[in-house]
Amino acid sequence: MADPSLTVGELFKAKAVTDEQVNAAVDAYLAKPETNAHPIADGYSLDLAAAVAGHGWASQVVANPESSPGLKRSAVRTAILLARAQKARAHRTTSLKTTAPATSP
Repeated sequence: MADPSLTVGELFKAKAVTDEQVNAAVDAYLAKPETNAHPIADGYSLDLAAAVAGHGWASQVVANPESSPGLKRSAVRTAILLARAQKARAHRTTSLKTTAPATSP
């Protein structure tokens, strides 16, 4: 089982995250920069807005209207690969059993 504090890049190297999943995260950020809970891989999510905001160069590139779309994409991808993925919390479901009321003889 992968460590929940691994970066997306480390998960990528371990083949827990695919190139398509990273590209989907980049696309999601570029379409909606305020995205904060993006599922990056099975059992992991990433706050895309925080990943880019926390990476100085990437945040400067995406804020610059003169940056080319390709440069913005590369900057966002770099920020995502360096960001730490959050291990999704397991959802516990409980089964509620109902019992019939006791009857008197």
